[in-house]
Amino acid sequence: METLCSNINVGSSISKPSFCFRFPSLTHRRGAACRRKELIPISQVGENDQNLVKCIGKGVIGLAAATVLSFSSYSPAFAQSLTVAFPVSHTPEVNTVQRTLIEAWSLIRETFVDPTFNHQDWDLKLQQTMVEMFPLRSEDAAYSKVRGMLSTLGDPYTRIISPKEYQSFRIGSDGNLQGVGLFVSVEPNTGHLVVLSCVENSPAARAGIHEGDELLEINGERLDGVDSETAAQKLRGRAGTTVTVKVHRGSGAGVSSYQEVKLPREVIKLSPVSSTIIPHKMPDGRLLKTGYVKLSSFSQSAAMEMENTIQDMENQGVESYILDLRNNPGGLVTAGLDVAQIWLDGDETLVNTVDRDGNMAPISMVNGHAVTHDPLVVLVNEGSASASEILAGALHDNGRAILVGHKTFGKGKIQSVTQLHDGSALFVTVAKYLSPALHDIDQVGITPDVQCTVEMLNSGKDTFKERKTSSSSLEADSCIMVAEHELDIQESKGSAS
Repeated sequence: METLCSNINVGSSISKPSFCFRFPSLTHRRGAACRRKELIPISQVGENDQNLVKCIGKGVIGLAAATVLSFSSYSPAFAQSLTVAFPVSHTPEVNTVQRTLIEAWSLIRETFVDPTFNHQDWDLKLQQTMVEMFPLRSEDAAYSKVRGMLSTLGDPYTRIISPKEYQSFRIGSDGNLQGVGLFVSVEPNTGHLVVLSCVENSPAARAGIHEGDELLEINGERLDGVDSETAAQKLRGRAGTTVTVKVHRGSGAGVSSYQEVKLPREVIKLSPVSSTIIPHKMPDGRLLKTGYVKLSSFSQSAAMEMENTIQDMENQGVESYILDLRNNPGGLVTAGLDVAQIWLDGDETLVNTVDRDGNMAPISMVNGHAVTHDPLVVLVNEGSASASEILAGALHDNGRAILVGHKTFGKGKIQSVTQLHDGSALFVTVAKYLSPALHDIDQVGITPDVQCTVEMLNSGKDTFKERKTSSSSLEADSCIMVAEHELDIQESKGSAS
């Protein structure tokens, strides 16, 4: 992490101390910056024109300013340093964001998964952004420049959120928030904000908003180019207030509709696990109990609640399970790995990570002990993303579960989250991941073993009709019917996956 210092000799023409940031230099990057063994003393810059010299690559660029922000990138191993002088804003709010920008730039420089930074000079990009930020007079305008710089990386998941947004993010990860109950994400191919899911009985669900709907406006403000965290922040707010959203719904028949609705904000309880027991008769007349468990998000409590639920169902004589990850947009990757270990034994590989240099490293269990070995079917769809895909891949590739449903979202990247000095937070894509069987998930998704299509249900109509022995609304869910059929097949074979 950077160290902030104010002991640089900036010369008599400088009205304020400058700041020095030290961090390891990237020795493997081509043309990252010009190297020097010592800091360039700014006092050597000619005072007649008060130009501040910036040394980047092979060029020398003059900037007219009276105050500078300078930092040094220093690697003890190579005795190399990078010194760059920037104009510092006299507006305190903008000056604070300039410091935040350098923090963000440095973290991305050291950890971003693409070492080419989307085929651009990342050091030069910092220079340009700092110069553009200098004349600004508001924090919002300065943050807009930071976000603009990050957008050039071509990765929608590498982003910065404000201190207020970060607090909301932490609340959501803890399992409670105040809002309308919508999970949204940026569709990578179109850049549109789409609804991944609605919390059951939330204001959004009661208003008829569905997964797949495109979110167009919030309180009359267009959402073009707005990332998912910013949109989520706009939707959140104090319980009792309202927010107006406009959504677009398309259909396969080429028919589309628009809906604008005012939603009340409420306290949303994000208990990630809901469950029930589905009793049914086997073809031979035996009565079996299937445990249905829906995991809606990967919050800090997800694995603990899941384990308690499975253990309780085991005590009630459940003999097979359906784990529903449909419309689960993900969350904490560590929670996904912890949930996988509830179902797996031994030293199985859960996921493989690939870093910026192409080095692959498996994340494996150590002497794991599953809570149950009963047959398992996992339900997925296009709303299953990130940690959901890691979990589904781990259970499928290790032979523990059959996947039923539709192809998943295809978010195969892992982000680190770092709180910056001003309370904002930086999300950086630090690695991509492959399933245990080395399947690349990013922008591809996971294709299930069995699709729950209308044609399949019609072809096995009599079989599925016999299965409907419960009045539960779950029995009307075609994918659950297909899952139960797959469990019957496993049971008839005498195989516990």
